[in-house]
Amino acid sequence: MREPRLEVRDALGQRVVTIERTPFAIGRRETNDLRLGGSEVSRDHAEIAMDGERLLLRDKQSRFGTFVNGESVSERVIKPGDVIRIGRGGGAELVLLAPTLDADGHGVETSSPAASSAIGDLRHVAALLEGLRALGSGRVLDDVLAMVMDSAIDVSGAERGFIMLASNGGPLEFKIGRARGHVVLPGSRFETSRKIPEQVFETGQARIIADLLDGDLANVHMGTVALGIRHVLCVPLRLVRYIDAPDAAAADKNIGVLYLDSREKGSLLASSTRTALETLATEAAVAIENARLYRETLEKARLEQEMRIAADIQLALLPRQKYVGEFCEACGSTIPSRSIGGDFYDYMELPDKRFAFVLGDVAGKGPPAALLSAMVLGIIVAQTGSNEDPSSTLTRVNHAMLRRAIEARYATTFYGVLDGKGRVVSCNAGHNPPFVFGRSGMRRLQCGGPPLGLFEGIPFDEEAVQLESGDWIIVFSDGVSEALSVSGEEFSDARITAAITPHYDSGPSVLLDALISAVKAFAAGAVQSDDVTALAVRYRRGPGASA
Repeated sequence: MREPRLEVRDALGQRVVTIERTPFAIGRRETNDLRLGGSEVSRDHAEIAMDGERLLLRDKQSRFGTFVNGESVSERVIKPGDVIRIGRGGGAELVLLAPTLDADGHGVETSSPAASSAIGDLRHVAALLEGLRALGSGRVLDDVLAMVMDSAIDVSGAERGFIMLASNGGPLEFKIGRARGHVVLPGSRFETSRKIPEQVFETGQARIIADLLDGDLANVHMGTVALGIRHVLCVPLRLVRYIDAPDAAAADKNIGVLYLDSREKGSLLASSTRTALETLATEAAVAIENARLYRETLEKARLEQEMRIAADIQLALLPRQKYVGEFCEACGSTIPSRSIGGDFYDYMELPDKRFAFVLGDVAGKGPPAALLSAMVLGIIVAQTGSNEDPSSTLTRVNHAMLRRAIEARYATTFYGVLDGKGRVVSCNAGHNPPFVFGRSGMRRLQCGGPPLGLFEGIPFDEEAVQLESGDWIIVFSDGVSEALSVSGEEFSDARITAAITPHYDSGPSVLLDALISAVKAFAAGAVQSDDVTALAVRYRRGPGASA
């Protein structure tokens, strides 16, 4: 018995396939004997098996059903001439061919002339589609667009064409224009009416215009007609998402259009050309989307690398974590809520041997805040060479920020200067009041003014406090006191004092580690919403200090 054959009509046009073995699997999965595309084709849709001398068609619990001669079936004996529909209408149609005898009595199969013609056209694009499938996963978008455009012109015989894409629900944007011979059309637009591509994109339906001079079309598309263009074929670039769900069709998405036109009719308007181009458009949509995602992935990786470099630079700008001087010791720490943060701190020896320390918090997060924090810190450090007191220094910084007119950007800042006799002079520009604690108790440093960068000509005050040997100054950002737990409770100033008080006799690094660890434990499981920065300074009378 001759091997039975099927005439297949689907998105690829018409072709004849041989049922070389049974069971003969049909569906969207690559391992099937007959692989079909379409949103209504299940991965394992149906199969054809032998029942003695008869062929038996079985539906494999497909979502959109299997039909024979218009009747839904779960299992049916099929005979030559039966029309099998895979899915309700968006799948494929199969016809079991009847064998005939040639002059020598051998069986032959017949198919329609249209099928033979379409099969020839499809051979022309078969290599192209395979190339697109491979190309979409590994090449950048511009290469994919050029290949799709050149292939479409070659297949259709059009004189020129273009691709427009839409992203994130926005309008169609011109991406590439090409002409015969792989010629790039210059410019960022295409001399033609936008009406046709916009209609095709909106409806998702291909449009063929046999002659723009017919009827009222010439008035609607006057610009295109003026160029001598008469014949147009425009197809949607439709991204088909294969989801086995009742609303699978709703998951499809138009990502753009493929437009072709010509002054001469040629093969542009042939039905087989339209079928081939719609197939090409479906494959191209996948390739384009993959290429677009690939490029976005590369761009994301580049940005992440730049952020890592920025974070390294920001860390390099910070002072060494531990400082030990003649009459004090200090330690600072920061944990940004993102790759780079808006908090800053520094400490340094002034020319007159005093010890200066600063901690600030710039409004905002991420790169803008990091840039502003670097600027503010740079201005402060530039002022330290003059041995000015904290209030004068912050007044100059405030003026410099306002002169640069950085909109909606300001910085809360605490700046203090400690001398060898234990006298600390400080200015608080809208920052969380630091703690001063020692054997005699706890106090806060609040005197100063508003945040830097808000008001011109505002005076900044300062206060002087006498420290005893062993006294501490703990400066912190609101990321410490306002750190949130999973339940939304703030860490609070009370928990700060509870965390640092037991470590009065410890070194700065030990005390700071205890404070940061307490914040982390309190906020465990919650998203870090702000930079966490703290600075501990301890005064000790006499040379050297304990680490």
